[in-house]
Amino acid sequence: MFNAKSKSDSIGDTPTASSTSLIGAGTSLKGDITSNGDLRIDGTLVGNIICTAKVVIGANGSVEGDISGQQADIMGKVSGTIKVKDLLQLKSNCVVSGNLHSAKLQIEPSASFNGQCHMIQEESRSSNGKAHAESRKEIVSHTPAIAVS
Repeated sequence: MFNAKSKSDSIGDTPTASSTSLIGAGTSLKGDITSNGDLRIDGTLVGNIICTAKVVIGANGSVEGDISGQQADIMGKVSGTIKVKDLLQLKSNCVVSGNLHSAKLQIEPSASFNGQCHMIQEESRSSNGKAHAESRKEIVSHTPAIAVS
């Protein structure tokens, strides 16, 4: 009787990692965002994003700041450094001004990118299944600006 949680007790519980946060179109934010779940920006953010999951910048989304996450899909505008541990996708008509750091990179033909690209190696798994970090060798693009159209 006294140990059962009521519905009002669960309101303040932390969300699970499978939740998705959305900054909708027409919304403007100033400040940094930290998220353990997926994050989608369709509005405007002036600040940094630190995410342990996937970051999506929608076609009408705009970010002025650095983005850090596991994966990222960019369809809107980003002005800042993007660092992802896995796959970074620059979709059609996106505009990115800043350096990219990722293990995998996919750029569609009508995307616009101006900056340097640093390809990092993913952590590999040994035969016993435990992850071990190799020396993180970066391959740096020596072209100061790349524009794909």
